[in-house]
Amino acid sequence: MKIIIVGLGKVGTTLASELCNEENDVTVIDKKEDLVEDISGQYDLMGVAGNGASRTIQMEAGIDSADMLIAVTGSDEINLLCCLMAKESEKCHSIARVRNPEYHSEIAFMREKFGISLIINPDMVAALEIARNLKFPSAIDVDSFVKNRVDILKFRIKEDSVLDGLRIADLSGKIKGNILICAIERGDNLIIPDGNTVLHEKDQIAIVAGNNDANQFFRQVGILANQVKSILIVGGSPLAYYLAKMLLAAGMRVKIIEKDYKRCETLSEMLPKATIVYGDGTDKELLSEEGMESYESFAALTNIDEENILISLYAKKTGGQKKIITKVNRIAFDEVIRELDLDTIIHPKDITAELIIRYARSMKNSFGSNVETLHKIIDDKAEALEFIIRGQSRVTNMTLQELPIRKGILVACIYRNGKIIIPGGADRMQDGDSVIIVTQEKGLNDIEDILVRSHA
Repeated sequence: MKIIIVGLGKVGTTLASELCNEENDVTVIDKKEDLVEDISGQYDLMGVAGNGASRTIQMEAGIDSADMLIAVTGSDEINLLCCLMAKESEKCHSIARVRNPEYHSEIAFMREKFGISLIINPDMVAALEIARNLKFPSAIDVDSFVKNRVDILKFRIKEDSVLDGLRIADLSGKIKGNILICAIERGDNLIIPDGNTVLHEKDQIAIVAGNNDANQFFRQVGILANQVKSILIVGGSPLAYYLAKMLLAAGMRVKIIEKDYKRCETLSEMLPKATIVYGDGTDKELLSEEGMESYESFAALTNIDEENILISLYAKKTGGQKKIITKVNRIAFDEVIRELDLDTIIHPKDITAELIIRYARSMKNSFGSNVETLHKIIDDKAEALEFIIRGQSRVTNMTLQELPIRKGILVACIYRNGKIIIPGGADRMQDGDSVIIVTQEKGLNDIEDILVRSHA
């Protein structure tokens, strides 16, 4: 596909890298010539320096032959204008990043009026991600599929766990429940397991399960499974606002600490049921005065990554089984951050990029089983994708054990008529099924891509 990306900030750069690696024809536009030159030297793409909202610049970038334009500059208005200009090219789909909460209620109107294919609010999608994680406080990460009916949950096997030393084939004899271990991170290695794989202490494992099945599994292996009922948030950003609004609606107790007085006043008006505290969330005495120890969860959501990391480390030090959420947007030292054992780390730019990449892959699909959901799991070493089977194909005519499924690909779950099926070799995929695939390979666009390619 020919894709134009306007804006080379964190999200734009991530998208350029991912979409180039998936063999798309990518062109980037940015006002800063040095950024354009830098990324053009790193990846096999074309770069244009200039205003992406200009029809002349878009023409220079090849808008008339483009399949998609993605506008992710720092300005909502410029992003919307870019998409409006791209509308002149009838075959070009457009995606805009829009962050201002004032526009949130008007997204449906803007999509229809401007003919925009997709509008993404990164703070809103990050808030949804955090809210999902708070449902399972012991999980490091939670990704949802099939309209939130099925989850992939990642957690670490701790010392003296019943799972330590257990062979996966023996799991059903020790643990009752409809779950599947679909991926294991051991050190720097990713394992797509089979029945002979043995679990070990310190492994980070990902399981596929329905909501009730996940809770039952966690209880049996001695992991805290109760949903949290209170949260202390440091930072009154738009992300904090969206998150607080969701959690208050769910009946949680919410307190926000924010060091900008005017922002505190605004939050007090927008969130009358939350407790808003004016103060510096990096002040240990203030955190103690506000009862940090009594909250079941804690979220560091300031706009400074280093602050979020340090505050989260302090919150972890205060003890208890508090669920800790840390927002990280810019820092590139992923390996160092992972070693800090910070519970759940939220990367809004990566969540936004995932949504856009899912849309791009759906456009490329050849058979009709679009990528409905896409999540990077196990620190981006694997992908979990949801496909809906539409019609008959190579995957629907045989049992799973008969299908020539490529190495490193696992059929992790089949959802059929309200029932979650953890599949065995004798199961089949059928028309209408939602199917979750876990894979080490990147770039699957269609359910048939899981099969060994025919050389005929």
